[in-house]
Amino acid sequence: MTVDVDGLAVEVHGHQEGSAYNGHYGVRMYHPIVASMAETGDLLDVRLREGNVHSASGALEFISQLLERVEKQVCEVAAVRMDAGFPEEKLLSMLEERGTPYVARVRNTAPLKQEAALWRFLHSGVPQGQPGTFLYESEYQAQCWSRARRVVLVVSQREDELFPHAFWLVTSWTKEQMPAEALLTHYRQRGTAEGHFGELMDVLAPALSSAARPKSNYQGQPPVRRSVSIEAFANNEVRLLLNALAYNLVHAAHVLLEHRPRAKAGGCAVFASGCSRWRRGYWYTPGGWCWYWARSRPLSGASCGASSAR
Repeated sequence: MTVDVDGLAVEVHGHQEGSAYNGHYGVRMYHPIVASMAETGDLLDVRLREGNVHSASGALEFISQLLERVEKQVCEVAAVRMDAGFPEEKLLSMLEERGTPYVARVRNTAPLKQEAALWRFLHSGVPQGQPGTFLYESEYQAQCWSRARRVVLVVSQREDELFPHAFWLVTSWTKEQMPAEALLTHYRQRGTAEGHFGELMDVLAPALSSAARPKSNYQGQPPVRRSVSIEAFANNEVRLLLNALAYNLVHAAHVLLEHRPRAKAGGCAVFASGCSRWRRGYWYTPGGWCWYWARSRPLSGASCGASSAR
């Protein structure tokens, strides 16, 4: 089993507690960390973080606790697959000490760029117009690493481009356990996980909108009694978890229905009025997800605006 770990950039429009401008993404945002099961697409865990934290912030605790639960309840040994923001010494050492195999992309530091430059030059435009991928093995020790680790340089010649693209992977697998070609194939399967994360992202931005301020109006009128400020960060973290739960419910239904082509399913999931885009009905057929037909023809007394889950 493989666990995919990534950080999400959830843009917000306001000054929600804990949100901040992130120079890397160029927006004001939250930066939650999320993990999923590669084989099924199910979300395993998610944790809200402040908007200006590094991708690896809190990853050591998050991943170690997650692996303990996964290897106790799901499988004996889980592998970890990560993006370039995560390979830090403490995290890599923890994974190696507990015998957890991993593969991650490495940021292109100056030494890595210099080493990759020769291989990029050798394959620049040769042969012209013929795409291809070339792999080179070596060992590399970053300044913050305690020892050298196996790295694989991936040089990709794209059609009609003179100079090829290059990136590095670091892994705990040996050449015998995972040859370079298989390692690259395994890492590129992260694309499936990123697609699942994208589905979750579609509903998070409008959901994480709680701010620590009293309510100034209710249904267009001043409230009878002004509510006190709330702990907005904790509120938004709960909303994040509810959206993750809603994603898992709909994803599970999708997977089950794929094994029953004639089946149809419909329903409405609402966790709090006005705070989540999961607050809508859905209808699934083998052709895909559609709007729930109760929007135009509601069941007796029922509608998608009710504060309930069906």
